[in-house]
Amino acid sequence: MRNKQTYKIVTSLIFFLLLCGGPLFAENAPITIEADHMTSLEKENNVLFSGNVDAQQADVRIRSDKMTVYYTTAGENKKQEVKRLKCVGNVEITKGEWLGTGQEMNYLAKERKILLSGDAKAWQNKNLVTGDTIIYYLDEGRSEVVGGRTSATVGGDSGKQKTRVKATLTPQ
Repeated sequence: MRNKQTYKIVTSLIFFLLLCGGPLFAENAPITIEADHMTSLEKENNVLFSGNVDAQQADVRIRSDKMTVYYTTAGENKKQEVKRLKCVGNVEITKGEWLGTGQEMNYLAKERKILLSGDAKAWQNKNLVTGDTIIYYLDEGRSEVVGGRTSATVGGDSGKQKTRVKATLTPQ
């Protein structure tokens, strides 16, 4: 259950000022964000939401400990738009029947893709896949899973084992 002291960030007041009409995940769908705290860094063109962050637009929902929204600067005849989102800590993202979790998430607006990392897992119905990084392409409804790589060290073994992609498929 979310902390009762969590305050709602009013979309029309805060987020529309940042996005100026630029959709995050779905065209013309309202965006709602709840968090314990918000810090606007206008000179750096970003806004940081922290503490039980819960953002939703249409059928996409993101939960995390922290979310930073990076946006473009407005110019002559140019609207501000989200460039990317970065979520850190206990990340959970859902879109329809797809659920992804990890310790970090980056959303790249131009490419409309989500990168999950840090014990990344994705479920579609009862099927599960895990790997080092999961890439989810929003417009295509497709995901890609990448295993980890070991890093070489001078003078010997890195001590890390390569992470392999694992899938558990459940017949229906």
